[in-house]
Amino acid sequence: MTSARLLVTGGRVLSMDPAVGELPSADILVADGRITEVRPDIDATAADERIDARGCLVLPGFVDTHRHMWQAALRGSGADQTLDQYFATVLHTLAPRLSADDLHLGNLLSALGALDAGVTTVQDISNVDKPTEEHTDALLDALTESGLRSVFAYGQGTAQDARRIRSGRLHAKDGLVTMALNAEAGSDENIRRGWALARELDVPTALHVRGGSPVSRLRRLGVLRPGTVFIHGTGMAAGELELIRDSGGALSVAPAIEMTMGHGLPPFAAAAAAGLRPSLSVDVEVAAPSDMFTQMRAAFQIGRFAALQGHAGPEAALLTAREVLEFATVGGAEALGMADRIGSLTPGKQADLLVLRTDRPGVAPLHDATAAVVSSMDRADVDTVLVAGRIVKRAGRLRYAGLPRLLARAEEVRDRLAGR
Repeated sequence: MTSARLLVTGGRVLSMDPAVGELPSADILVADGRITEVRPDIDATAADERIDARGCLVLPGFVDTHRHMWQAALRGSGADQTLDQYFATVLHTLAPRLSADDLHLGNLLSALGALDAGVTTVQDISNVDKPTEEHTDALLDALTESGLRSVFAYGQGTAQDARRIRSGRLHAKDGLVTMALNAEAGSDENIRRGWALARELDVPTALHVRGGSPVSRLRRLGVLRPGTVFIHGTGMAAGELELIRDSGGALSVAPAIEMTMGHGLPPFAAAAAAGLRPSLSVDVEVAAPSDMFTQMRAAFQIGRFAALQGHAGPEAALLTAREVLEFATVGGAEALGMADRIGSLTPGKQADLLVLRTDRPGVAPLHDATAAVVSSMDRADVDTVLVAGRIVKRAGRLRYAGLPRLLARAEEVRDRLAGR
């Protein structure tokens, strides 16, 4: 539950807000789910509950702008798969075998895994076939139950079903779970129809783009609109990233998957040259870990390697740890149109934050806080997590009473799919 007034005390604050800055030791006061003050020595009597963050880092929750959450039930099953093998195995063979209960399990497991790793917001690119309203509701029930801040990017269903959930349970734009449309490409007619539905519903759009001139095509068809999250963006023709920037769109890069499945070189240098700050994403848990530390590390290593080896062009600058941490926090909030609510520890914003321990042997001693988050830490260092002021993880323990039963259900699904 959310405490009316909660005080996080004594942590080293990486606010990701230039006006607030990095504070060696400060307190954060949260009232009714929002940050009200960030400064040293806040009167402790102002709080109903305290979280001692001395010796820890405090920063905004991570934002994952592209994850197919239903696939958590299949975690690790496709680590060796190429992109084409993933399509054949996961989307065309396993997905049709999943019931509404299985989809609920996948979304809930993915959401809890995100929270456990300090990811407080996920855009769920829901690309599994939804043959019935029961399937859609199962996916949404899991997101709501988890306490994760999420964007349900509806896809692979019907326009009627999309209208149903938009006018019903996802009618609000400022709820903990909001709606977008996964408006994938196809024929010109299908593209126009899908994007017209997004305009009708007044929701953002998200789609995968890779190679060629897909953004130019959308412009030619007259559907290109602000607030679109373009996923991957690898190997595209010159000028496509600039079109994303000029249209008010955003870029979501999934560096770990893009390298292991063969999407192409993650376009960090090209995005920088286009004046486009990317966000980061997990993509598919069948082949990649679901934490943002992995994605930050992959982004940092790939971006620097490409520049140092000349693969990103002669003028490419080296990525810094600070830039990568921005990708994972405020960059993700900007991509999802939520920068006014989350992404930094700014008074007035909702209290999505995490406390990271620095006293573990793989992290200490702390020289550079930002570098430690990007290059040294992992989910085991996540001590406490808040979403909208609600404590979802504390002292290293996730607060979800049904976890043992959920894990047992996951094993049952695994065994059934394996024919055991």
